[in-house]
Amino acid sequence: MARKDLFVGRGKKMGGTFTAAPALALVLLVALSVAATANVGESCSTAADCGGGQWCFDCQPEFAGSSCVRSAATNPFQLTNNSLPFNKYAYLTTHNSFAIVGEPSHTGVPRITFDNQEDTVTDQLNNGVRALMLDTYDFKGDVWLCHSNGGKCNDFTAFEPALDTFKEIEAFLGANPSEIVTLILEDYVHAPNGLTNVFKASGLMKYWFPVSKMPQKDGDDGMDAGKCSNRAESAPLNDKTKSLVLVNYFPSVPVKVTACLQHSKSLTDMVNTCYGAAGNRWANFLAVDYYKRSDGGGAFQATDLLNGRLLCGCQDVKACSRGSGVICSS
Repeated sequence: MARKDLFVGRGKKMGGTFTAAPALALVLLVALSVAATANVGESCSTAADCGGGQWCFDCQPEFAGSSCVRSAATNPFQLTNNSLPFNKYAYLTTHNSFAIVGEPSHTGVPRITFDNQEDTVTDQLNNGVRALMLDTYDFKGDVWLCHSNGGKCNDFTAFEPALDTFKEIEAFLGANPSEIVTLILEDYVHAPNGLTNVFKASGLMKYWFPVSKMPQKDGDDGMDAGKCSNRAESAPLNDKTKSLVLVNYFPSVPVKVTACLQHSKSLTDMVNTCYGAAGNRWANFLAVDYYKRSDGGGAFQATDLLNGRLLCGCQDVKACSRGSGVICSS
């Protein structure tokens, strides 16, 4: 099995007059506009019908018609104590973040492999994804992101040079200097200094938390209801010498039409199941395919649950209050 390493990057420290009638009309228009905004779970025709951080999505075949569902994560650092250790927070994670629907071929050969996400890496980050799972391979004398097997990248399984994606991440960190982004790499690169050279060329080295201080982490098993098993190459889930817990919640073969239902109650149930299996520890990373697809809160709400539990023992991070002693608020 390939070695998987975690890299954490963080930005550097951080007179005219008015008549009564027009004013009244303006107030009424604003009130009508607010009243017309649908909430999560309510029907919609377009994203314009929904509130901020939502999109209009049809979760067929189980649900009739489109409804507003969440499309952006909650920033826990803005709600409560933002100075706790790294493993006291949970981070929404995209599996195979680079395997994007519609990504054009960069090899001139039609791609024949799976996709796992629908947004660009930049859009994923802008929507609050804070950990990216990337598969790196030797290919064409360079390092590429590839969805392959056997440790070999092919023309028909390659997505793009890793440098392109790394530059997107660097641009996001440069524009958002207080944010933290974790890269979880399934690394098949054997070329001497191959990955190091890509990190240097992308400008990410200036955000790089020393790899020597980060841990190494060595199918469908992660989606069996009531069961939370560790990968064969990983330490036991309840091994508390490991400070971070990652939950993989995606099938071996990604299927867009079923991702919506997978991100409903069964995802929350698995988060709770893995808490017990991991020695009563809440997960720090929740990895999913097609991260925005759900029937309501989806992976975003599950991450809010994790952060609520980690930060203040609440069911939702929005119930936590800022301060030295975090408490649940009504």
